[in-house]
Amino acid sequence: MMRLLLVEDDHKAADLLVDRLRGDGDDVAHAENGEIGLAQAKQSEFDVLIVDRMMPEMDGLTMVHQLRQQGADTPVLFLTALDSVEDRVAGFEAGGDDYLVKPFAYEELRARLEALVRRKQPSQETTLKLADLTMDVIARRVTRGAQDIALQAREFSLLEYLLRHKGQVVTRSMLLENVWHYNFDTQTNVIDVHISRLRNKLDKEFEAPLLHTLRGRGFVLQSADKLGDL
Repeated sequence: MMRLLLVEDDHKAADLLVDRLRGDGDDVAHAENGEIGLAQAKQSEFDVLIVDRMMPEMDGLTMVHQLRQQGADTPVLFLTALDSVEDRVAGFEAGGDDYLVKPFAYEELRARLEALVRRKQPSQETTLKLADLTMDVIARRVTRGAQDIALQAREFSLLEYLLRHKGQVVTRSMLLENVWHYNFDTQTNVIDVHISRLRNKLDKEFEAPLLHTLRGRGFVLQSADKLGDL
């Protein structure tokens, strides 16, 4: 059973989807616009948020962006009629984890929801380390030396992926697929922006840099004295 929040202003479409999901045994709440959805998402725990893009009061992009700004990492599936590459990119950059275009097959929606829940499951290793950098995945705390490092939700996910692959060259495609969860070349600078912000937080106040860009290859989280081995 999944606990879901559907944020959709089309009451007829929402009623049909809620009935289908509940018929499969899921616990489903419904919000009719982004403002209500934002309040419900902050007040209750959900496995996945299903969010329409175009809604009155507050659109889906704004709702999800505000959630991410506040540190919420609940998986978000955008469900919308907007189907251009630019629309998809906007959804992912706002903090969405998946994107399904209307009209859609219910079986595909269900498969995507279940995949998002699986991604959310914690791995066995919950404390990740490199040199004096430590991440507590459960407490969602990052420290370097004795200093706490405050990260936004996407930055935390990016650093977690890099730590789980420390010492390995991670390509842009790997980050797109495993951190942003889409598998096409967006031709945007979203990765470069997040890498730059993360590097600023991890390395700026410290003598030894850990996050490196390897031109033409990708990125690596590694002590500088070991870069020659790559």
